[in-house]
Amino acid sequence: MSRQHIYLLGVSIVLLVFVIAFSFLVLIPQGKDYREKRGELKLESKELNKYQDFYEETEITLKELQQKHRRVIVAFEAKFNPDRFKKQYKTYFSSLEISEIKKMDDNDGFATYEVNTTSQISSPKSFYNFLDAINKGDWIISVNFPINFVRDAELIKSSFTMQILSSVKDSNATKKEAQ
Repeated sequence: MSRQHIYLLGVSIVLLVFVIAFSFLVLIPQGKDYREKRGELKLESKELNKYQDFYEETEITLKELQQKHRRVIVAFEAKFNPDRFKKQYKTYFSSLEISEIKKMDDNDGFATYEVNTTSQISSPKSFYNFLDAINKGDWIISVNFPINFVRDAELIKSSFTMQILSSVKDSNATKKEAQ
């Protein structure tokens, strides 16, 4: 055998020993860690998919509810304006007077106002039409009992109090907080 073949055989044996030692010392232990981490990753991926599905279902439900109740959401964000209220609802009354707007309290980001109202109507039907209209209106309004009706010649005088819920927060700030 020539010297070259002996050197080549020696280098090959050293490389073979190095590859076998590298395999047993580095690759096989890392392979075990890899399999364990791959199993953990699969479990976490399943959990992530479960939460992602829940998120998507909840988001779809949220969008449907926002679309279905858009008028109510906008009404909660609207600020009460007595002049606009008079203009919007004076068609239901012969005369409409709003007095004593007082802020009652702030609860969970909403201000509650109490408004005393006196009006003159030609028939109770126009008052019921008014109630239907405020249910579809721009504000969240609760008409409180008692509602007093007094006959005065051809007209009926009515007096009642209303509570108006109005958002205290700025609507842009609310939208930024939601994001």
